[in-house]
Amino acid sequence: MEINEIIEQRKAKLKSLKDKGIEPFDAPMGSRVEIGAVLKDFQEGRKVVLAGRIMAKRSHGKAAFLDLKDYTGKIQLYLKADIIGQDKFNLLEDLDIADIISINGELFKTHTGESTVKVEEFNILAKALRPLPEKWHGLKDVEVRYRQRYLDLIANEEVKKIFLMRSGIIKAIRDFLDERSFQEVETPMMHSIPGGAAGRPFKTTHNEYKLDLYLRIAPELYLKRLLVAGLDRVYEINRSFRNEGVSTRHNPEFTMLEVYAAFADYEEMMRLTEDLVVFVAEKVLGTRKFVYQGKQIDLSTPWQRRSFAEMVRTKFDIEPGDEVPVMLKKLQEKGFAKDKARLTRSQVNVIIEDILEQDMNINPTFVTDYFTNISPLAKTKKDNPLISERFELFIAGLEIGNAYSELNDPIEQRKRFEEEIKELNKEEKKNVDDDYITALEHGMPAAGGLGIGIDRLVMLLTDQPSIRDVILFPLLRPEK
Repeated sequence: MEINEIIEQRKAKLKSLKDKGIEPFDAPMGSRVEIGAVLKDFQEGRKVVLAGRIMAKRSHGKAAFLDLKDYTGKIQLYLKADIIGQDKFNLLEDLDIADIISINGELFKTHTGESTVKVEEFNILAKALRPLPEKWHGLKDVEVRYRQRYLDLIANEEVKKIFLMRSGIIKAIRDFLDERSFQEVETPMMHSIPGGAAGRPFKTTHNEYKLDLYLRIAPELYLKRLLVAGLDRVYEINRSFRNEGVSTRHNPEFTMLEVYAAFADYEEMMRLTEDLVVFVAEKVLGTRKFVYQGKQIDLSTPWQRRSFAEMVRTKFDIEPGDEVPVMLKKLQEKGFAKDKARLTRSQVNVIIEDILEQDMNINPTFVTDYFTNISPLAKTKKDNPLISERFELFIAGLEIGNAYSELNDPIEQRKRFEEEIKELNKEEKKNVDDDYITALEHGMPAAGGLGIGIDRLVMLLTDQPSIRDVILFPLLRPEK
């Protein structure tokens, strides 16, 4: 049967209900209990009120069985004409799979031991005019699943588990930081000057002020203003935006954790990172060892360290003091970026990191010794000003986190900002964030900062190959 024919049939049933004086979208809804709670503490003879979606329907003359599902579980319903009345029983002819109803009745076990509700009354809460997809598990077009996530979640229990785990992961992160006296804060999502990370921003305009604004690419500079203000331990679980490519690891809108601790450095951030990721894994998985895409991951500490400076010297012959054209030439001599005539320092860094990611160990690895000229917000090492006190965390080849000892010298920070702006293309030009420099001039304590990609961490802990599998509604191209 064609979909349009099914829709017309269901619309006819909707009309039939209304002709009988029943308003399927305006029924009374009393206090209910969740199906999962009923199943967990099942007591025969107990009276319950439930609500959910019809997932199956089986008629047997004067009796019928329905499967009712809410987000916590599924239970069988038993409806009999001489219990609910013949007129009410006849309404079952106008009910379809996917309709949403509420019921009240009495719990009992069938002769096969199945937990069931003997229905005494039911109300229709919503008439579904479209059917649920058939054979959803065999659907090959994953883009349809992303576009109609609401159907994906109804039909695929494993997908629902992923997003429940995501909620559990974020809760565990909050629990970890709250227990360590970090204060959760909120900072602006619209910035007059995009900053805090490398990335192309989305641009918008505030009509009242006639002001150009940018969706934030990172909350970093606002969070560090709070360090100046005396809030010594802060974090934000934030939405950030990059007007860039889409891939299995990138979505233009993504979720980040950023953490800042005064009187700390990148070494302390390493310890914090180890403790945080292990805590979350043990909380949601119950173990430090798990499988990601067929590969065994072991989070046992301490984690390995590798030097970025040594890796790029070995693989590309690139040195910390090389200028951008020299870096690009050396990359091209090794067969990379041959189609590029000019790149900024940050773009060269992206190319290098993309190549190095393929060589990363499976188990957690801190990559240290990043060049100062690609780390404009990080302090330099005391024994080598060309190298920064910075690390990135990789697990199973995924870049999970980035951290450093925060630069708190306002004169040096202004110089770095100005150098960074010089390298930008004309369309990417921006101003120095003078207010942030002013904040630093009031004195910011030495601090360590950490950013962790929540979406990628969820990918890792739920064994998902694509970032789209852990974002409820990922950005997709228009269908038409």
